[in-house]
Amino acid sequence: MKKTMKLSLLAASILALTACNQEAAPKKEVVAEVKLETPAQQQAYGIGASVGVFLNKDLADKNKLGFALEQELLIQGFRDALAGNSKLDEAKIKEVLTELDKSVNAKKTEAAKVAAEASKADGIKFLAENSKLEGVTTTESGLQYQVLTTGKGTKPAETDIVKVHYKGTLIDGTEFDSSYSRNEPATFPLNRVIKGWTEGVQLMNVGSKFKFTIPSELAYGERDLGKIPANSTLVFEVELLEIEQPEAAKEVSASE
Repeated sequence: MKKTMKLSLLAASILALTACNQEAAPKKEVVAEVKLETPAQQQAYGIGASVGVFLNKDLADKNKLGFALEQELLIQGFRDALAGNSKLDEAKIKEVLTELDKSVNAKKTEAAKVAAEASKADGIKFLAENSKLEGVTTTESGLQYQVLTTGKGTKPAETDIVKVHYKGTLIDGTEFDSSYSRNEPATFPLNRVIKGWTEGVQLMNVGSKFKFTIPSELAYGERDLGKIPANSTLVFEVELLEIEQPEAAKEVSASE
């Protein structure tokens, strides 16, 4: 929310400060032809273009939330400030934009809450349907797993360091992470990952490949991680490659 306010107030700062700095400056005629031959010309145009790109996106985002702001008034405010004729002083600009940010943030919070609730409901429905599939087992915690390949190695303990290959997707199939795509297995202490992984990987023998369907409370819960929306049920295909020996783990730690 603080970041949003800072970005929204950027325009206000530009308008107000420009108005103050150029209050006594005479108006200049608008040049029809845009020349971008010198570094100074390109820099001046670049400043205006960067502000324009930000404001264009900012207006579109606000419009989606129900705040229909007139683009022509925004442009007029910018022109007036450049000409030293801003019809709002700096204090008033900050006041009205601060109120706007409060309203926008309230709308965003409400929209996020609705989305999180919908994600939770979708996950519950998906888990119920998935539990009926052949080969799917549901543990007491609610974790679901399916054995894709059975290995013959040992099973890790919660305190072990494991090496795995994995692919993670949302319930709609959207991939958000994959060690296969990076062509590099992941190595981590089993007790320092999400609860669904800590529980699930302990069920695997080295050489096994499982498919886990992890309820949101065993994953990232109410946190919104961008690619992973709040309250997301996650699906992982995990291949247990190795349990690192304590000596090997110490060597890795010492080299980092």
